[in-house]
Amino acid sequence: MTNDTSTANVNAASYDPQSNSCKKRESWHTNGDATGDGGPDGADKDNTDGNDPDSNGSGTAGGGDQAKETTTLNPKGNKERAMVVTMAGERRRETWGQKAEFLLAVIGFAVDLGNVWRFPYICYQNGGGAFLIPYCIMLLFGGLPLFYMELALGQFHRCGCLSIWKRICPALKGVGYAICLIDIYMGMYYNTIIGWAVYYLFASFTTELPWTKCGNVWNTEACTPVTAFANATATAATGLLNGTTTLVDSIFTNASTTIGPMVQTVLNGTTQALLTSTSTVATNPASVMVGGIEMVRTSPAREFFERQVLEQYKSDGLDYMGPVKPSLALCVFGVFVLVYFSLWKGVRSAGKVVWVTALAPYVVLLILLARGVTLPGAAEGIRYYLTPEWHKLKNSRVWIDAASQIFFSLGPGFGTLLALSSYNKFNNNCYRDALLTSSINCLTSFLAGFVIFSVLGYMAHVQNKSIEDVGLEGPGLVFIVYPEAIAMMKGSVFWSIIFFLMLITLGLDSTFGGLEAMITALCDEYPRVIGRRRELFVLILLGFIYICSLPTMTYGGVYLVNFLNVYGPGLAILFVVFVEAAGVFWFYGVENFSSDIEQMLGKKPSLFWRICWKYISPTFLFCILVFSLLGYEAMLEGEYEYPEWSVAAGWILTLSSVLCIPLYAIYKFMASHGDCKDRLRQTFKPEPLIPTAVPGQIYSGTAV
Repeated sequence: MTNDTSTANVNAASYDPQSNSCKKRESWHTNGDATGDGGPDGADKDNTDGNDPDSNGSGTAGGGDQAKETTTLNPKGNKERAMVVTMAGERRRETWGQKAEFLLAVIGFAVDLGNVWRFPYICYQNGGGAFLIPYCIMLLFGGLPLFYMELALGQFHRCGCLSIWKRICPALKGVGYAICLIDIYMGMYYNTIIGWAVYYLFASFTTELPWTKCGNVWNTEACTPVTAFANATATAATGLLNGTTTLVDSIFTNASTTIGPMVQTVLNGTTQALLTSTSTVATNPASVMVGGIEMVRTSPAREFFERQVLEQYKSDGLDYMGPVKPSLALCVFGVFVLVYFSLWKGVRSAGKVVWVTALAPYVVLLILLARGVTLPGAAEGIRYYLTPEWHKLKNSRVWIDAASQIFFSLGPGFGTLLALSSYNKFNNNCYRDALLTSSINCLTSFLAGFVIFSVLGYMAHVQNKSIEDVGLEGPGLVFIVYPEAIAMMKGSVFWSIIFFLMLITLGLDSTFGGLEAMITALCDEYPRVIGRRRELFVLILLGFIYICSLPTMTYGGVYLVNFLNVYGPGLAILFVVFVEAAGVFWFYGVENFSSDIEQMLGKKPSLFWRICWKYISPTFLFCILVFSLLGYEAMLEGEYEYPEWSVAAGWILTLSSVLCIPLYAIYKFMASHGDCKDRLRQTFKPEPLIPTAVPGQIYSGTAV
């Protein structure tokens, strides 16, 4: 046969009539990548235009099937007709313009607000420097294998979290739908948190930060500047000790030499007790009498966040959250606009944005670190952060916290790593990428600890408090404590602007990733309906999520934000990732998965990775899931007590995504044909393998 006939074979072998998306041409994956290193004959050469060769050179995103008839001569000189059929109904798949864009996108997704407000608190709470031991162990045996798995899956199958299950375990396609729902729930509250940072950013463009002093319209009579309270406490302590010293001098002047040593011993103890009492007064929240009512003193920064930004005093919690706050809704709308213009063109637009959103936080972190370590008390804060408490390693809670932190920090299971890596070239070294990006993520968390605790040490120094009485975790750390410290620095306006710019860029990267996971999945699954109209679909999707997130912008929205964080992705994602890991490692099989990686990288993963995938990583996920279910009530602890009905509503929210998995499995079974045995086979067996167009080779992976 001539080349024309060979072309017909390639197209026929590559076409899967049951799937109009998520397809790989054999001639591209096997023949084009034969070198395994992106050399002259590899995928890098074949795909220099940034488009997937799957397009058959049609240059169109869709269209009907095209056919042409050609006449060729075989070696015997006989004429032979060959029908060349070109399936032009699928869209081209983009690839990242540069390898750096992919790496920055993954780093930007993994490094989020939790690296700043969660890790430092977890670290010092669980033994300081000693916590790094369980943290690194959980990274090596639990988080990193799952991170590597998702990057490899996405790159090999080149599709999102829905279509990929056709070639792994069709019954578990509900995992993809569950991920899409979880990403919607996360978008409903995570963008609101970024909106808070936008509000602070605009409020910082003034000659004096509005949370520096009391006396504003939103302040109460209980508002007391931090420095004023610290000075009052110090003055009271000095007066008390001066009085004690006068009493000692008087007694010793009139006392006999016989009883003098005895009295001095007693009074030394009294003085020490008074010192201890004064220290206690300085570290406990002070109160003030307002209209005959004793009220706890509050700082200007706390009142600015609670009474000006959120205005949560106008609501009664979830029972009555009040109307939407217009200024906050406008800030969040601005966030959605930024997200839209970053995602509407796919990797072409997102790849350019990540150069700013992924790199800017590191510039700001280094600047803040350089400023923080020069502040008085910074050394004490860093010492408190790093001092190891080895006895805490005997507590199982420390190990569970380490596992949870590494899991939620790296972010496997949200579909984002699958989506981002699906735009890689086939022979990209995803193993090296997994090691590099996960290491950068963990080192960023460690660096953020120095930035935070240097400032907490400064705050403790100024307020005459211990560090544990200054620090908060979660939003309170970045919206109350840190702004409070910034307000006491010279050049506070500048420090405030760059700090909240850092928070915004940290949040934007993560919300890009979560939404791109869902967009990629749906565009791959429905290429004709959604894939061709990506810009319009992204606009409709973001508009829908914005409308759904409006309740988080009400006066009681902060309570809903915490509620969605726990019951939206918090619990459900653990179960979803466990099922995902079981589907890949147990149903599809570690050996098949390792063979897929070998086809991309030229060698199989080592025994360490195969053992982790088959045994350790699923156990790691199961333990986190069990302990999270047992301690879910602690996630909602705080000043506000959630009503009983909200707990029931929360479990319904969690089940709404989790139930996608069994419901789709049942649907797949019922939609299959034949007897029970045949139905089970069709439900759990991957779609048949497709032979390669390259003579002498059989394709052992997934065809797209």
